[in-house]
Amino acid sequence: MTKELMKFEAAVPLGSLETYVHWVNKIPMLSQQEETDLAAKLKENQDLEAAKRLVMAHLRFVVRIAKGYSGYGLSLADLIQEGNIGLMKAVKRFDPAFGVRLVSFAVHWVKAEMHEFILKNWRIVKIATTKAQRKVFFNLRQMKKRLGWASKAEVESVAQELGVKPEVVELMEQRLNAHDKAFDAPDADDDDGYSTGSTAFAPVHYLEDKSADPARLAENADSQNDGSMQLASALDQLDERSQDILKQRWLSEKKATLHDLAAKYKVSAERVSQLESNAMKKLRGLITVDA
Repeated sequence: MTKELMKFEAAVPLGSLETYVHWVNKIPMLSQQEETDLAAKLKENQDLEAAKRLVMAHLRFVVRIAKGYSGYGLSLADLIQEGNIGLMKAVKRFDPAFGVRLVSFAVHWVKAEMHEFILKNWRIVKIATTKAQRKVFFNLRQMKKRLGWASKAEVESVAQELGVKPEVVELMEQRLNAHDKAFDAPDADDDDGYSTGSTAFAPVHYLEDKSADPARLAENADSQNDGSMQLASALDQLDERSQDILKQRWLSEKKATLHDLAAKYKVSAERVSQLESNAMKKLRGLITVDA
């Protein structure tokens, strides 16, 4: 570890984000040879001290990328934290044999972590799930020439440049211009404490839950009770053996097999199946007549 880095670690204060940014910009940068040597130590010997130096020397790079995503309304500190995770992943996978500097190799990993964080936290419902949607999400704002809704020509131009269908661009623009809305937002009150009805369009006010309708619940309960009574009455009109077969085959928790009933009544399984079929026909006829 260099003397400059040791001095930095001893002097870094715990404080605001501005303080963090100020101090990471003071961390000594690495020459290409130093970077190669440290990467070799990490790869060959799992040298954690070498990994630490590689990470710390590139923290300023993460801050710079994070500032480019400040327009999404998320905390810069959170973006930097996610980017640092990506940087550590990149350091772990970096090999000097790639022929590029770590800063060029790490940009993918840093942005990937930031992108995932933005997509998870920008809306309650994730708005970009496919690769094409993610591409449009992170490029549409910069590529639009003006504020407001894009014209058909602009949509087609963006779609062609990003290599996606115009429908994907239109859908993402709709999602970007939408806002999260509470399902059961309370009514806003005026100064006198009376409801103004300004939040009457919250989904709870117009989405009907038909399954909770008391009249429908009572009707269903009556229908089930009536059906049960009809079934019981129809069963009573069958002979004892037919009743037993239907109960054993359809109404028992542990349903009997045809062979079980064949052994019980000392007939063939085919005969039991025939008796069951005849009993079902009689049962349907009785319930239809009663209804």
